[in-house]
Amino acid sequence: MDKETYKNKFTEDDAVGWKSIDEALEKIYGDSEPKHYGPLCGIHYSAGGEDPIDGASIYNSNAQESHKHVVSYGMSELHYNEDKAGGEFSKWGLEFTFRLKTSEDNKDEPTWIIQVMNNLARYMYKSGNWFEENHFIPANGPIKLNTDTKLVGFVFAIDPELGKVETPHGEVTFLQLVGITEDELKRLKDAPSTTEVEKLINELKKENPLLITDLDRE
Repeated sequence: MDKETYKNKFTEDDAVGWKSIDEALEKIYGDSEPKHYGPLCGIHYSAGGEDPIDGASIYNSNAQESHKHVVSYGMSELHYNEDKAGGEFSKWGLEFTFRLKTSEDNKDEPTWIIQVMNNLARYMYKSGNWFEENHFIPANGPIKLNTDTKLVGFVFAIDPELGKVETPHGEVTFLQLVGITEDELKRLKDAPSTTEVEKLINELKKENPLLITDLDRE
């Protein structure tokens, strides 16, 4: 989309990129209403807030098994910006996602993962580095603080349902965080390559196609 087409189609009040994310989610969830959270610090990043994630939606999903599906808003260009029309990538070119298995003991909204997403986003802004499919990162402890979960790191995979979308600002990949165990993390540290991460992700997918994180997995 060129700049003139963009200006003719949208106004400065339009949340152009935000709408693109919503449209991708509507294809899966229809008119189901998610729980939506604004920036955790209470102030949007563009207004001086500390949290790069401007918001996150949490959907209840029964695909494969009951789980929470968390999707960030803020790593791509969300609002009207005619100078970004037709770009190759929309800002960082990604939004984070996460799927958490629910159980009788674990039905709360996983807002803790939004803070994890913020930490990853802050790293990206400060370092200029970014995450892609088949990357991994240690959590330096349990992925959920103050729990005895054996998951101590994440791999990054393309969200099996959301994939990638083209927006008026460029491509956005929905990059899913997937919790991994100490043994899996050691395996990746011993052979740190995207090929090894991809092999692990494919192994996990055999029994878990949607790559749902289960905090009780060992």
